[in-house]
Amino acid sequence: MKKTVTVLALILLPFLTHAQIWSMDKAHAKVGFTVTHNLISEVDGNFKNFEAVISSSKPDLSDAIFEMSAETASINTENEMRDGHLKGDSFFNTAKFPSLTFKSTSFKKVSGSKYTMTGNLTIKGTTKPVTMDVTLLGPNTDQKTGKPILGIKATTKIDRQDFKVGTSLASSTVADEVELRATGEFKQN
Repeated sequence: MKKTVTVLALILLPFLTHAQIWSMDKAHAKVGFTVTHNLISEVDGNFKNFEAVISSSKPDLSDAIFEMSAETASINTENEMRDGHLKGDSFFNTAKFPSLTFKSTSFKKVSGSKYTMTGNLTIKGTTKPVTMDVTLLGPNTDQKTGKPILGIKATTKIDRQDFKVGTSLASSTVADEVELRATGEFKQN
């Protein structure tokens, strides 16, 4: 038994010692969206409750995996009536689908601090691949802790109808195209 544990530890050691986990600093992060209303104005919203983590075994983050989830009932557009409508069956149906998730499948440098990130976005039980434009800042050193920190800004546009968010009737007042944005600081554990 002791020999088996030793062999297993030796096999896993290279992966464990090089794994980097970056935790989100909630005080400096936001997950939100913008959608056009009545073809003339934009409505911004965000999700108040969300989690995100980055894991990578390479210092340049070229193999980074980004995982994010948001509680759909925490949607906030600064209008209670609209938020209640968005939580209902025809939009997010938060009772049946309490979260939306994203998990990356690739992270590639374009140039400088610009990257593209592809992954699977799940909303209302529907999963679709999406590609995001990412700006990666850092890593720098946190002045308080001395630990590495980095900043992320990720944006993409989706068609809400692909995820069955909102009825086709809503299309007359709410655009199908929705811009998604996630920004945040991450600290290396």
